[in-house]
Amino acid sequence: MSNLQQLMIAAIECGASDIHVMVGSPPLLRVHTVLQETDFGVVTPEGALAMAREMLSEHRFEEFMKKRDIDYSAEIPGKGRFRVNAHFQRGGVAIAFRTIQENVPPLEKLNLPQTIHHLVNLARGLVLVTGDTGSGKSTSMASLIDAMNKKFRMHIITLEDPVEYVLSSNKCAIEQREIGSDCPSFASGLRHALRQDPDVILVGEMRDLETTSAAITAAETGHLVMSTLHTINAAQTVERIIDIYPSGQQNQIRSMLANTLQAVLSQSLFKRIDMPGMIPAVEVMLCTPAVRNCIRENRIFEIPNIIETSRALGMQTLDTSIAQLYFNGHISREDALAQSAYPDKLDRALSA
Repeated sequence: MSNLQQLMIAAIECGASDIHVMVGSPPLLRVHTVLQETDFGVVTPEGALAMAREMLSEHRFEEFMKKRDIDYSAEIPGKGRFRVNAHFQRGGVAIAFRTIQENVPPLEKLNLPQTIHHLVNLARGLVLVTGDTGSGKSTSMASLIDAMNKKFRMHIITLEDPVEYVLSSNKCAIEQREIGSDCPSFASGLRHALRQDPDVILVGEMRDLETTSAAITAAETGHLVMSTLHTINAAQTVERIIDIYPSGQQNQIRSMLANTLQAVLSQSLFKRIDMPGMIPAVEVMLCTPAVRNCIRENRIFEIPNIIETSRALGMQTLDTSIAQLYFNGHISREDALAQSAYPDKLDRALSA
């Protein structure tokens, strides 16, 4: 067994979320948000390059050496999987690993609001899961797909960069396509997916105008499309999508988005203080007629207030979710305020 395999197994066994390999220092593990040194010895330039070569095919290694950056997945059979990015820094190879649980956790185990469970029943439209890197977006989407897989008979196509959770067909027929090896890009995969009789399309990330446009078109044509964005709340998510388009097309995209968007879930992960592990705070926006009108008429600034006043419908703001975690004894006051959208307002609420 190679040193790299031993390092990956050590990360899995200690519950690390990430591994960082950099020349000139020992590999680091991130355990419950804290970086810790390992005893695997200082990484040499030759050692880092060998690690990258060990995990990549000849073709993909040549691509990495040319582009100086590559995303892929790696697996220790019977142990676990990793999402990996290899890149160059200061002339040497560095590698970042994100651990992926071998089995998709059921929705009930993710501490998500009950409203989210009902999204499994949607037949069409656009569902977006947003948040910072490492906020659990991929896990939430995989759990939603897994719940559909147990309940319905549908054709599900995922486009991922790279494939993270391996999803086995249960009642659904599931195809997982990896960007770079199975198709050249998200936009290309989306265009061709529409000819493959899908019911549900999962797009790993809406990165650019072409992918965003293809995803909204797919949702408009009667498919359920799920994707992610690196935004921190629902209002910012809507603004980000509209701002991707040239100014002359923004009125049209507001109308299209108002018609297709079904829900936005914005996640933020917190370190638990009541037990080891992490727990999410989640903002939930459901596209009611009031929300659709705000999007269509460019009154995005009103969305937070609609979410705040629509708790009976299952909506909640991020700060409401954070406050609930704090009052339930799951997270610290310092962490709550650090990730709040409105820390002064939350501080007063936590002191009440």
